[in-house]
Amino acid sequence: MAAIIGVTARLRRGKFQLERRYVFFSRQQFDRSAVTCHDGFDDRKPHAGDASAAVCKNDPFLVSLRGTGNFIIIASSLVVIACLTGRGYWKRAGFAGRWLALLWLLQPLSMLSAKASFESTRLGVLQTETKLAQRLGRHFIVGYSSFDEVARLAEKGLISGVYVGKGNVARRKPAAIKAEIAALQERRRRAGLPPLIVAADQEGGVVSHLSPPLTKLPPLASLAELSPEARVKKAEEFGKTQGRELASLGITLDFAPVLDLKPKARRNRFDFNTMTSERAISGDPAVVADIASAYVRGLEASGVRATVKHFPGLGRVRRDTHIVSADLDTPVEELEASDWRPFRVVLAHSKAELMIGHVSLTAVDPSRPASHSKAVIDGIIRKKWNYRGVIITDDLVMGAVNGRNICTAVVEALNAGADLLLVAFDSEQFYRIFACASDAARENKLDSEMLRDSDARLEKNFPRAAVSTPADAWPTAE
Repeated sequence: MAAIIGVTARLRRGKFQLERRYVFFSRQQFDRSAVTCHDGFDDRKPHAGDASAAVCKNDPFLVSLRGTGNFIIIASSLVVIACLTGRGYWKRAGFAGRWLALLWLLQPLSMLSAKASFESTRLGVLQTETKLAQRLGRHFIVGYSSFDEVARLAEKGLISGVYVGKGNVARRKPAAIKAEIAALQERRRRAGLPPLIVAADQEGGVVSHLSPPLTKLPPLASLAELSPEARVKKAEEFGKTQGRELASLGITLDFAPVLDLKPKARRNRFDFNTMTSERAISGDPAVVADIASAYVRGLEASGVRATVKHFPGLGRVRRDTHIVSADLDTPVEELEASDWRPFRVVLAHSKAELMIGHVSLTAVDPSRPASHSKAVIDGIIRKKWNYRGVIITDDLVMGAVNGRNICTAVVEALNAGADLLLVAFDSEQFYRIFACASDAARENKLDSEMLRDSDARLEKNFPRAAVSTPADAWPTAE
C-alpha cells in the first residue's frame, strides 16, 4: 500500500497538536511516483516530496493552481495569518500559536519561491546560446496556451514543432486557428528557420481533441465488424476526411491511429485517461493492421503524417501511465506474435511515425519505461525491426515519467534514439525538460552518434521542417 501523508495543524485547548492523516490507495492505482513534488521545476538535484499544494504548485497535476489559483491561495493564507495575529492567538497560544501562523506563512512563501525558481529556469532556457538551442530544439514538440510564449520558442529554434490541443481550438472558428498557425510559421520564416511540425490528437471517437470545430468521426473500432473490403474502404475514407480537415488548418502530423489491442479484461474503473478499451480498434491483430493501414493511407493522401501508438502496447496494461508507472510483463515472443504485428505491418508500408509509451517492458528492460529504454528503442525497434522512421515519446508530462527523475528520462530518451520528445499537457514543463537536455549537452552526457543519426532521420522524414545539421553540430565520439 502507498500513502499520502497530510499534515494539518490546529489549536485544541490552547495546545498545538499535529495530526497525521493517512489516505490509502490501492497499490494497483497509486504509487510514490504520483506524489513526487517538482519544487521550482528543478529536479536536477535530489529533492523530497511535500504534501503542500503550495510547494508543489509547479507539478503538472496542479496546473490549475497557477495564475488565479496562486493569488487565491496567497490571499487566503494572508487572511488567516491576519486573523490569527489580530485575535491574539499568536500571544495566547505561545509557541504553538506562533508555529501555526508560521505554517500558514509558509504557503505564500513557498509559492513565491517556486515561481522564482521557475522564472530562473525559464530565463536560462530562453538565453541558451543559439547554436545549442537549435541543436537540441529540433528534438522537441511542445503544447502551448500562450501564442506569444510559443512564438518566442519557435523564433529561437528551441522547438521543432507545436502540439495543437483542446485549449487551442475551444470556442474558436477554423479560420482563427488557421491564422494562428500561419502566424507561427511566419515567425519561423522571418527567423530564418524551417517550418514547424504542427501536431494534433485526432483519432476519432473519444479522442477527437479538435472537434469541434472539426468533424467528430466515429472511432475506428466501429469498422471492425464490417466485411474486410468494406472496413478497408471506410477506414481510408476516415483518414482522408480527417487529413483534409487537419491540413486545412495547417496541421501536418496526427497522433493516430491507436494500434494497442483491445483489452480482454473489463475496463479499469480508475482509468480516466488511457481508455484503451474505447480507443483500440480490435483484439484481432489482423483486423487492427488492415484498418490502421487503410486509415494511414488516407491521412498520407491528404498530406498529413500518421503516428502509430502506443508501443510496446497498452492492451494488456491495467494501470494508467498518465498517473502512475506501469509494467508490461508479457514475454517478447508472445508480443511479437500478437500485439506487435499491427505496428510492424503499418510501419513497413507507410511513412508513419512511432509513438513510444511510458510502460516498462519487463522482459527487456524492467528498470525504466520503454520511452527512454535503449534496449527497447535501439535494440528492438532500430536493430531488430530495422525501423528507420521517426520515434516520438508519449507526453513527458505524464506521471509515469514526470513523477520520477525527469532529467534522467530526457537524457536516456535522446541517447536511446528517440527523435522527438513531446511536452504537451503542461507546456511550462518544457523549460525544466529542456534545461535537463542543455545541461547534459554541456556536460558531454549526450551520445553524439545517436544524435547525428536522429538528426539525419528528422531531415529525411521532415525535409522542410528539419534543421539542417552543421558538420560540427555534434562532436565525433573519441
